[in-house]
Amino acid sequence: MFIETEGTPNPATLKFLPGQDVMGAGTADFASADTAGRSPLATAIFALPGVSRVFLGGDFITVTKSDEIGWAALRPQVLGVIMEHFVAGHAVISGADEAADEDVSPEDAEVVLQIKELLDTRVRPAVASDGGDIVFRGYRDGVVRLHMQGACSGCPSSSATLKHGIENMLRHYVPEVTRVEQVLA
Repeated sequence: MFIETEGTPNPATLKFLPGQDVMGAGTADFASADTAGRSPLATAIFALPGVSRVFLGGDFITVTKSDEIGWAALRPQVLGVIMEHFVAGHAVISGADEAADEDVSPEDAEVVLQIKELLDTRVRPAVASDGGDIVFRGYRDGVVRLHMQGACSGCPSSSATLKHGIENMLRHYVPEVTRVEQVLA
């Protein structure tokens, strides 16, 4: 098994590509070892010293490290855990995911469909290429609420991406949108 590694815009995060589906459809973001219980893969990665976040994408895994350890020491350990996991044929996720709460008024259903379509077709692929994901959390009174995951969570350029990229695009295509806010949890 050959696992590729890519840098991301977040210097504390690396993207690992095992050359096969990880989640297939959907994603899973684990902000700490305490939240990773439903993923044997994320749990094994969190067992390594210095891992602070694990994100599972369609065909990739992003790992965020703490400042106490360098990638030179951590990268080979993460590669080993990922390889062992997939070679053994273990499940990536066990159990069902709890759906995120969405704050949406029923009368805004058409606008929300437009927003979600733009996020799925234009934003999500670009964010995934950087090792992350973006989750729609709500729309009220012209304000779109989004949650950044994976490499995008805590990335120095994530607020610029939200304000100058995503907000401008949504305002252009959906005139009802006045601004975009980041939801941290």
